[in-house]
Amino acid sequence: MKKTILITGASSGIGRATAKLFAKKGWNVAATMRSPEEETELKELPNLKLYTLDVTKKEHLQKIISEVEKDFPGIDVLFNNAGYGAVGAFEKSTEEDVLNQFKVNVFGVMDLTRQFIPYFKQKGEGMIINTSSVVGRFTIPLYSLYCSSKWALEGFTEALQYELKQFNIKVKMIEPAAIKTDFHGRSLKTFENDAVKGYDKMEKNILSGMKKRNEKAPGPEVVAKTVFKAATDGSQKLRYPAGKGAGAVLIARKLLPTSWFNKMVFKQQNR
Repeated sequence: MKKTILITGASSGIGRATAKLFAKKGWNVAATMRSPEEETELKELPNLKLYTLDVTKKEHLQKIISEVEKDFPGIDVLFNNAGYGAVGAFEKSTEEDVLNQFKVNVFGVMDLTRQFIPYFKQKGEGMIINTSSVVGRFTIPLYSLYCSSKWALEGFTEALQYELKQFNIKVKMIEPAAIKTDFHGRSLKTFENDAVKGYDKMEKNILSGMKKRNEKAPGPEVVAKTVFKAATDGSQKLRYPAGKGAGAVLIARKLLPTSWFNKMVFKQQNR
């Protein structure tokens, strides 16, 4: 019997590439997004169905499993991928900026996962894969909200793995480095506050540098392949770095003294 994966944030980037790859590999794919009526390419793929899902809306989360089961016999893998980046000097951010970042990147993941745990327990098996980031393991300037949301997701996912192993539910996370997606386009929210001074040079240098790195990075297909590996390798492995340099930078973070690693980050961000 074909397996089924549910993917959040499938309208672009990593989610879109993952939906296409799993469909190509013969899986059933429940591709969710906020506006499926605007999607044209994915709906033409075999064994793929589109569903409306905004991870910040409880009414969407509570009915998504039953909606998918109208089309597919069950769901085997949940891929929590929806997210965005809120960036800029923290002093410029508002309480609303903070809440919105965590509503999508953390609370949305937690709320949908809460729907799936009893479902997978009843099935006797299942898998939850979360999209984290290499900056869920270290930080970079101007990304305080995004980094902290991914740090929270790392802690949540690691703790959840311990809790759910007894129920034959595997829990994993993907840690991409820079990937050529629309992260620095529609998926990026930059803080605006003209009353706060002193960050112009830093913001210009770092944000433009990150955008250039993003443009030169590999495409989301490399992450999609990593997600497929995580879903099919049969292991209990928790973390899966993805993209150019992801594994190396995480090893450096683990092995280098903090002061050395911080100097490396400062040098890289101020090139």
